[in-house]
Amino acid sequence: MSDSLRAEWLKVWTGRSWLLLTAIGALMSLTTTLGYATDGAEQITGGLTTAAAVTDEGVRAWMMMFLFSSLFGAVSVTREYASGAIGRSVLLGGGRNRLFSAKILVAAAMGAISGALAVALGAISTWGATASAGVPFTWTSETTLVAAGVFAVTVAAAPWGVLVGWLIRNQIGAVVTLMGLTLVVDPALQRLVPDAAKFLLTIAMSSVYRDGKPELLTVPLACLVIAAWLGAAGLLARKALLSRDVL
Repeated sequence: MSDSLRAEWLKVWTGRSWLLLTAIGALMSLTTTLGYATDGAEQITGGLTTAAAVTDEGVRAWMMMFLFSSLFGAVSVTREYASGAIGRSVLLGGGRNRLFSAKILVAAAMGAISGALAVALGAISTWGATASAGVPFTWTSETTLVAAGVFAVTVAAAPWGVLVGWLIRNQIGAVVTLMGLTLVVDPALQRLVPDAAKFLLTIAMSSVYRDGKPELLTVPLACLVIAAWLGAAGLLARKALLSRDVL
């Protein structure tokens, strides 16, 4: 298994996929943080919010990194189907089960790197944005929980992307599916049927990074829902891998 993990670790650093996706996610998150700081300064003047709340929003903006973590997970699988290398990976990796497990574990490790980067950049960018907007940078225990949530969902999103990649096998299809669910389908369902939508994966993730909406699940229950989604997707993806031709 160690050889499979080592091989997959080398693969994820081949090319520029992680750097490109991380850079895009960081740029989007940074832009949002700057916007929150500017708007927050005006709202503080009007007595509508506090410096602590603005700080929390700035750090929370980096939750967008979870989307790009999931996209990288999907790409790490689907690019092997696109290049035809998946057959060699199965043979050299010691079988389908070992390759399946190795890709999930390595993706989780990459998710942890992305999550740590999101937390660090979230803190630094929020400090800079609030300073430029004239808002005191106020890190509280709530901010720590927000940052921990951002890290957790970014880690969880990477294996989710891998599982979607195993199920769909097509790079464009997997990317469109993940982006569609995260940016369109789940938010739309949250507006239409909030009581049911809170059990969707990405909406449950918003509980973990403490989005604050009253209809959301509690954090422990949201973690169970996320685990259930990953478990169900894992069972389906493994079944598809074992029962379908890898080529």
